[in-house]
Amino acid sequence: MTPGQRHESGCFETLMNAVRIPQEVGRPRCRPKRVAGDKAYSVRRIRQWLRRHKIEAVIPQRSDQIARQRGRPLKFDKDAYRQRSIIERCIGWLKECRRLATRFEKLAVNFLAMIKVAILERYLKIAFSDRA
Repeated sequence: MTPGQRHESGCFETLMNAVRIPQEVGRPRCRPKRVAGDKAYSVRRIRQWLRRHKIEAVIPQRSDQIARQRGRPLKFDKDAYRQRSIIERCIGWLKECRRLATRFEKLAVNFLAMIKVAILERYLKIAFSDRA
């Protein structure tokens, strides 16, 4: 959780260090194979961090970066980037929840709890939609 006026890219390293990807056997992996982000994440600091940790960046370049680019262009997987629509739809759905969109909860712990309640409600609605 960050303040509303702060961009998420400032907390990128902290977030990535908290990632745990469950495995079928053994302990969770700490690093994903690739990370997708929008053009706001096309920052040298983030790209260098991903490169150091051998994580593929699926982040398009901003138009001002393309104009100044020298050398070979950055690799960009359009098909992988299209999969971001799943996350974007989830965030769009969360914004339809009035309590979350207007941020009635001022404390971060309460706001996160309301996000979890909204996700549980959504899951239950999907899981039991065939029953009357």
